[in-house]
Amino acid sequence: MPNNAFERALARLDEAAKHVEIPEETFHRLHYPKAVLSVSVPVRMDDGRLRVFEGYRVQHSDLLGPGKGGLRYHPDVDLDEVKALAFWMSCKCAVMDLPYGGAKGGVAVDPKELSMLELERLSRGLIRRIADFIGPEVDIPAPDVYTNERIMGWMMDEYSEVVRKRCPDVITGKPLALGGSRGRAGATGRGGYFCLRELTCERDWKATETSVAIHGFGNAGQAIARLLHKDGFKVVAVSDSGGAILDPDGLDIPRIIEGKRSGKSVESAYCRKSVCDQDGVETLSNADLLTLDVDVLIPAALDDVITEDNAEQIQASVILELANGPTTLEADRILDRRGISVVPDILANAGGVTVSYYEWVQNRTGDYWTEEEIDQRLEQRMVSQFGKVLALASEKDLSIRQAAYCLALQRLGAAAEALGTHALFNGD
Repeated sequence: MPNNAFERALARLDEAAKHVEIPEETFHRLHYPKAVLSVSVPVRMDDGRLRVFEGYRVQHSDLLGPGKGGLRYHPDVDLDEVKALAFWMSCKCAVMDLPYGGAKGGVAVDPKELSMLELERLSRGLIRRIADFIGPEVDIPAPDVYTNERIMGWMMDEYSEVVRKRCPDVITGKPLALGGSRGRAGATGRGGYFCLRELTCERDWKATETSVAIHGFGNAGQAIARLLHKDGFKVVAVSDSGGAILDPDGLDIPRIIEGKRSGKSVESAYCRKSVCDQDGVETLSNADLLTLDVDVLIPAALDDVITEDNAEQIQASVILELANGPTTLEADRILDRRGISVVPDILANAGGVTVSYYEWVQNRTGDYWTEEEIDQRLEQRMVSQFGKVLALASEKDLSIRQAAYCLALQRLGAAAEALGTHALFNGD
């Protein structure tokens, strides 16, 4: 298998291509990003030094609409990773039947090392660098790993300064006061919750008898944990960068969320307290959490955590991918052989981009919806598209992941055919 992250992502496309009939030209289109931008962002630090940070923005496809995708801050960000993430966004928007293409961006930085002022300078500097590359009808960024609504607010404000007019629809995931949408904060976790709820209902699992482990306890992990706990699911283990905790009888999720968030200081945009600071719980490593004997495993952190090295040790019956690309292709084949169902990232974590779409629509129309209306719209779309994926999986005897990619390809292929393919221009 290729070592390049983008090529590994495209291997998913090639796997799905065996099960769906669309013009070959569509595959050629999707193998190449539409546009790639690499920038350097100089930032004056609080002590007077100048640091330069590398940043990227990739627009993968605009077959279905303007680019849509997050901006992440992480030390390991590189162009290859951003291209893969942009590809996944193209597939995700297609699966959810959203009028968007795929895009992604990021800066190679550890944001936890920056002060609030340095973080603002970086965020505004990045937008000045990419302002000509994005826009409300071209490419609409959003929060991602280690970026949040405050950072999105700075970015929207800076873009508005650059173009000399107020543009709330250029960025989604903003604070409510700056045109953000109600229901956006926990949308990724809520969307995953709807998928898991539908799957467990189909399997006739009882919530109180279903155990769950969550690898990654950021916004998405906390949101789905809270909803599952409320429904009576036994969330027995959660983890963050500081380690993992376990209680076979089920963790007190509200208390853990409150304890983790209490570590947030006024000097930092990030919570520095770990779940491992909780009293009265057993601790274990992040790696050990992945192989716990649970019904459902939810990877909600970073990519490539389930690999061919640990796939044989996974004991969960279902894996729900809230992170982007948490399972490698090699691991996926092992899991499929072992009969472990995987609800893929391009479906399971699509709640975030779906509510981002609703925010964009609200910004453009000036008609803002209640949180209840947002949740109802999200539930309706997640349940509908999840049902279509499951129906396709049953019809073609595919895994859930294969069916999701096939559905995405069908929709992307229809757009490519509408523009004209070889069959049209060759007179066939």
